[in-house]
Amino acid sequence: MAAGYGDLLRTRHAARLLTGTLLGRLPNAIASLSVVLFARAEGGSYALAGALSAVYGVGNAIGQPALGRAVDRLGQPRVMLPAAVVSALAMAVFALVGLHPLPVAYAAMLVAGLFTPPLEGGLRALWPSVLKREDQVHAAYALDAVAQEVMFAVGPLMVTLLVAVWSEAAALLVINLIGVVGALSVVVSPPSRQWRSEPREAHWLGALRSPGMLVLISSFLFIGIALGSIAVAAVAYADEHGGGMVSSYLLSALGVGALIGGVVYGARQWPGSPEGRLRLLTAALAVGYLPLVLLPGVAGMTALALLAGVFLAPTLACAFVVVDRHAPRGTVTEAFSWLVTTFVVGSAIGTGIAGPIIEGTALVAGFTVPGAAGAVALLVLVAAGRFLRPVPAPASVPVAGAEPRGGTRDTTAENDRNGAVEPGFRTGRQA
Repeated sequence: MAAGYGDLLRTRHAARLLTGTLLGRLPNAIASLSVVLFARAEGGSYALAGALSAVYGVGNAIGQPALGRAVDRLGQPRVMLPAAVVSALAMAVFALVGLHPLPVAYAAMLVAGLFTPPLEGGLRALWPSVLKREDQVHAAYALDAVAQEVMFAVGPLMVTLLVAVWSEAAALLVINLIGVVGALSVVVSPPSRQWRSEPREAHWLGALRSPGMLVLISSFLFIGIALGSIAVAAVAYADEHGGGMVSSYLLSALGVGALIGGVVYGARQWPGSPEGRLRLLTAALAVGYLPLVLLPGVAGMTALALLAGVFLAPTLACAFVVVDRHAPRGTVTEAFSWLVTTFVVGSAIGTGIAGPIIEGTALVAGFTVPGAAGAVALLVLVAAGRFLRPVPAPASVPVAGAEPRGGTRDTTAENDRNGAVEPGFRTGRQA
């Protein structure tokens, strides 16, 4: 297992791209926490802090697919780095101006969210050209999902440390500076500079014109709802079981479970098509959430949370493979960005609905939301299964922008498993 990941990371540029992307995504990963801490330090209420964080989230949800489409058209360096700089500058304005005047604070949050670079989708678009072998690409998707879990665990600790040593404003500035450095590290790398998307068919829907993509994002909306609802239910459980660090135990156990599952999943090849495997993993994810309604003691609940997280990273990794196979030609970065955005929006919805459900009924009802949402996610995949039929491998075509090594080389289109021209659209035009 370790040898397989070691070979992957020793591949030229792989470790640099993974590390740079994780650093570049750090501001987005801890934005909600850092904004809330800063707003509270400036004397703002929790309601105001939540509203500012929500504006950032809305901007992020709009900006990620739009910037992903721009990356597919213009390349990574011309979009990623300027976007990272603009987002960081907007956060700097927020840190320096504070909450007054309030319209400036809201505008800064909106701009910061809108221009958050789609580094996550960009990395997944690069993997096929960097790693070459399909089994390594699948392992990289899993490793990326695992690294993301680590980032979401370490990021809040970094913010807390910076606040303790310096200040809330300094935490905002330092974290966003790190994000710009990470984005810079990615876009100056040869794979990022050489990568070009396949020519795309002109259509305003972009990646969303693929029925398979619509199925995927519909399903992942509910997976996001499941994960968001667990966070609120964990806090409510902690209130009934001594408070303190109990909610952190549950959420950390969820992350550790995802880490374990992702490492194991990416360490080997699995039989069958990714489309069929995604349905099985989603089913396992939904079933893993069900025992949470038993509400045992803290130790037992922590163990159940760990088990509930095991299939999260494998499901994400498999979904990225399926996206790669079903995204229309020339829309891969946009397609990955749509999946990430949908997952984040779903998580926000889950957070919003779990609280009223718990307050209006009982704690056990809050823990039924993840299992129910997981079941709906599976139902979507099964009911619309005809749109996610396995896609045959494409014919070998030259990759635009790729440099030959020792002569001409042909390889499959880096990111296009749906290589046929879409019927009803004119060829030769850029969307």
